[in-house]
Amino acid sequence: MAANQDTQACASLLARLRPLFEQATQALAQSCAEDGVFSARRFDAQQVASYELAWASADLLAAETAIQGVGSGANALETGLALVFGVDAISSVLARTEMLFLELGLDIAPVQAFASNAAWAALRRSAGSAAALQATGRALADADGEVGGVVLDEAHAMAQDAFRRFAADVVAPQAEALHRHDLTVPESLLQPLREMGVFGLSVPERFGGHAPNDRDDTLLMVLVTEALSEASLAGAGSLITRPEILSRALMAGGTEEQKSHWLPRIAAGDPLCAIAITEPDYGSDVASLMLRGTRVEGGWRLDGAKTWCTFAGKAGLLMVVVRTDPDRSAGHRGLSLMLVEKPSDDGHAFAYRQSEAQGGGGLTGKAIATIGYRGMHSFELSFDHLFVPDSHVIGGAAGLGKGFYFTMAGMMGGRMQTAGRASGVMRAAIRAALRYTEDRKVFGAPLLDCPLTLAKLARMGARYAACQRLAYAVARTLDEGGGRMEASLVKLLACRSAEWVTREALQLHGGNGYAEESPVSRYFVDARVLSIFEGAEETLALKVIARSLLEQALADATPARAVAPVH
Repeated sequence: MAANQDTQACASLLARLRPLFEQATQALAQSCAEDGVFSARRFDAQQVASYELAWASADLLAAETAIQGVGSGANALETGLALVFGVDAISSVLARTEMLFLELGLDIAPVQAFASNAAWAALRRSAGSAAALQATGRALADADGEVGGVVLDEAHAMAQDAFRRFAADVVAPQAEALHRHDLTVPESLLQPLREMGVFGLSVPERFGGHAPNDRDDTLLMVLVTEALSEASLAGAGSLITRPEILSRALMAGGTEEQKSHWLPRIAAGDPLCAIAITEPDYGSDVASLMLRGTRVEGGWRLDGAKTWCTFAGKAGLLMVVVRTDPDRSAGHRGLSLMLVEKPSDDGHAFAYRQSEAQGGGGLTGKAIATIGYRGMHSFELSFDHLFVPDSHVIGGAAGLGKGFYFTMAGMMGGRMQTAGRASGVMRAAIRAALRYTEDRKVFGAPLLDCPLTLAKLARMGARYAACQRLAYAVARTLDEGGGRMEASLVKLLACRSAEWVTREALQLHGGNGYAEESPVSRYFVDARVLSIFEGAEETLALKVIARSLLEQALADATPARAVAPVH
């Protein structure tokens, strides 16, 4: 009964907090507008406030989704985790909202009234107390870290179970060697994954994939990714990302001939794919990319460099963002997408030279040494007069100048896939921490019996459960035609959460966690990359999430348009 009351109280408080957040959003939108129209110049001047707004939005939506997911049949663990996250999220959103009110000159009294409200204090005493955290941590330990409050239909539940078993039986035994010896993902992993169809999760059935012909199945992709990433982020969980992005880009802009030719091959995992977007001087600023494409008879010559091109050595097909309009003022409208074929190479460096009939152009690559995410390897690439035929320009002649839009269509799935990767790493870290703290004795008693250990585990489990539930919800929304901004939002939240959860898991291991032979050390260094690729944290927070919120606020504004600031 008390848990039900706490859940209702948390839902009520979130409902009261939402208008305060929206008031701050509306005021910030007005500060970023000129004559009621969004101004990029003014927006750039409000980066700090906009960043806080994006994070507040992520925590708020995740908490609302977590609490809404606690149904009448929820067990004590599911309810406890939702409440732990809810209390922590309200505290975070409240602090950020207060900062925004102060920054924007709004009357702070409503925020202070919320902070001093008796219902908020009562919820913290009940659901956020040390006793509540310990009880939830103990329930998580008793369940062996199995957090499964999201109800799945039979087909999705069977897929999740099958891939979790495959990950445990086939991927996990090879994961440590891949990481410690910096190996390339071997055929002993790739071939069974081909047979299970993982490379065709975003390819429609009519092209040989596993997605329905009339819609996407983003939820299946997230479930499979999470299961594989639990065993190895670089050895299995991330293999889906590149075919995911390329398949969606082809579906968005490819000609029917290109779809018919490439999608069945991508779905079969032959060739394997890589995505070449980032350049040495341009990361998330896609519109400024400068790899040059020069028009020649029958196609294009590519000259320039790309970097952080993951799996470029092993891949036989690269999706490359190319500037085909030499006028730099064209910005993103001067970009096109091209498909580059090359031989597959297992090494940490490769050199490919085209035949004299093709002009003798070349492509070289060298793997970048990284602290984690080993197995797939990210490459620096140098294009030297490399010839690409017109048939390999996505969309053909009609696709020239539209590469930015095709890339963004692909990245939407990539961000959801990354949220799934983050969830898988979190799940692995939590389960590792539970096993270690059960076995480790401190002053004659299991580390798991320490109240602080249980509290840490409760918060780790709560964050994982909230991110997982939000990812599943956004996946369903995307398949219904919405959720584009939310895909970036869940990626933002899940990736930062994975960093924190793996850090806490390593901390619970003490010195043993810092040893490279400990799997939790791999989870920790692998998780660090998640907030960087598929849209860096700052870019997603500012250019996607905050900007979307502010533009929507301006569109929804009343004739008065703004909440008047207090001066």
